[in-house]
Amino acid sequence: MNSSPVVARAPQQRSDPVSDLSAPDDLRTEELLITLIARLLEGCRLVSCGASSPIPGGGCLLARQQSGGAMQVNVLGSRVNNLMTNGGVELFDWAAQGRLDAFFLGGGQIDGQANINLVGVGDYPQAKIRWPGSFGSAYLYYLVPRVILFREEHTRRVFVEKVDFVSTPGTSDPEVYRTGGPHALVSPLCQMGFDKDRKKFHLVSVHPGHTVEEVLDNTGFEIDVPDQVPETVLPDRATLDIIRQQISLEIAETYPRFAAKVFPDAMNAA
Repeated sequence: MNSSPVVARAPQQRSDPVSDLSAPDDLRTEELLITLIARLLEGCRLVSCGASSPIPGGGCLLARQQSGGAMQVNVLGSRVNNLMTNGGVELFDWAAQGRLDAFFLGGGQIDGQANINLVGVGDYPQAKIRWPGSFGSAYLYYLVPRVILFREEHTRRVFVEKVDFVSTPGTSDPEVYRTGGPHALVSPLCQMGFDKDRKKFHLVSVHPGHTVEEVLDNTGFEIDVPDQVPETVLPDRATLDIIRQQISLEIAETYPRFAAKVFPDAMNAA
């Protein structure tokens, strides 16, 4: 993902009204996404993020700080922010017990019904491209109430009309007991919500510097677009200070390269 400042792009013609709130000149895309994820976690008691997830991890840590300590956060791979003593087994136990309120899933492919493909491209088992595999995604997708789908690439090769392989489905038949499922989709272009009854995504907001048309052009499935599409609300200065002065150091414990790239000033001063 390009980590240049959010306002680096030239202004584009928009088909929707925009807020008159302008982004700080030095606001980075990663900081906006961390802030957005923290908002989506409001009210949670226990959240966890998996491997290779510095931005979701930063969002979790920011949400915990904003909760005044009421929220518990587990960051896979962290020693400081690791609540587990028995590895991934405990994560699945939390989900089964109804204790895990939110989790994050990505996918090599995600389609318009929120189905996820973590296996590969092409007809299985003769896939042209092979990914690591589904692991426990299906289990967690069925049980965790707020599953936030997150990808740092928003293109038609990721957001496809129909996945080549269903690692885990976005919805289930009415007779299937299921407490979990897709809550939101977050990308560098926008935020989407998901209607489980209609089995379809809808556009919630577009990030500054991007347009509704750009989102549609880079999405391979149909989404509902309301008449009025707001810009994603920007973090205020106080939130940015927390991210840069506190969250940056906390996430560096697990993701030092990410922190050095996105928060060089904080890392140099540490």
